[in-house]
Amino acid sequence: MDSIRLDNQLTEKQCSCIWMQAEVVQRKFCFSNYDCPACRFDRALRRVCDKNKRLRMQGKIPAGKKSKLIFWKDKLKERPLWKRPCLHHMKGRINFRACNRDYKCGDCEFDQYFNDQYTVHAVVRPVDFIDIEGFKIPYGFYLHKGHAWVRVEKGFEVRIGLDDFALRVLGPLDGIEAPLIGKTLEQNRADIIMRRGSNETKVLSPVGGVVTSINPKLREKGNLANQDPYTEGWVLRAHSENLRKDLQNLMLGSETKDFLKEEVDRLYQVIEDEAGPLAADGGLLGSDIYGNIPKVGWNRLVKLFYHT
Repeated sequence: MDSIRLDNQLTEKQCSCIWMQAEVVQRKFCFSNYDCPACRFDRALRRVCDKNKRLRMQGKIPAGKKSKLIFWKDKLKERPLWKRPCLHHMKGRINFRACNRDYKCGDCEFDQYFNDQYTVHAVVRPVDFIDIEGFKIPYGFYLHKGHAWVRVEKGFEVRIGLDDFALRVLGPLDGIEAPLIGKTLEQNRADIIMRRGSNETKVLSPVGGVVTSINPKLREKGNLANQDPYTEGWVLRAHSENLRKDLQNLMLGSETKDFLKEEVDRLYQVIEDEAGPLAADGGLLGSDIYGNIPKVGWNRLVKLFYHT
């Protein structure tokens, strides 16, 4: 079997949009980890191509600047079999492998093999982060206003966790409890519980869906999430039938940057209200803000930043 790369270190060519790699468009790059179902550009091109295809089937000739656009799969099928790249290669996950299934991934044994392996190794270590005053979140991760992140893995499957900001504000946690497998999540409903000592708070679910697996280690060792929020510290996985709609209510890329800047500014203000002006190096913004400045108050922090 082809070697599977799970290090997330993509070249510029491998970061090219699928439509660009198929030579349907000249220049378009992907900045969302190939999350095509949530991509407006992908949806727009599909609508145009679908319209063009219907017209051709009716014996009509599409008109306008977009009349020559066809689906990226149909474009690739114009190539010889040995030059048709597997979708996993196009996404930068494996070395070159030709597709011999006409891009019908559901009938492909390798696709099933790859996804089995990818699920096992899905907790990859991100290398590119948005960094706001030391608070980080990987590019390609969606963020909810209550500081829960979402990573789309395949189709309607997602992985969910708590961001670096949320975990550092409340400090090392004793436990994080997720709903049991088979239970439902509802976007903006408080479904995840964080515990520290006698303090407890809930976190709003970033998407709706059904829980398919949980990270059992966090129930008694919540600080594992503090140590590694985006890999080993994941909280749960879920199947979300309304994923496209739910993702529209989350932040990505520049929206995340702007949101985190505002949150960090508010955090500075809260700390300075209680502890006075911070040192020039911002030294108080460490990994346990509540623990270092308890008079800020657990409930106040929860109300300000977690919206529960």
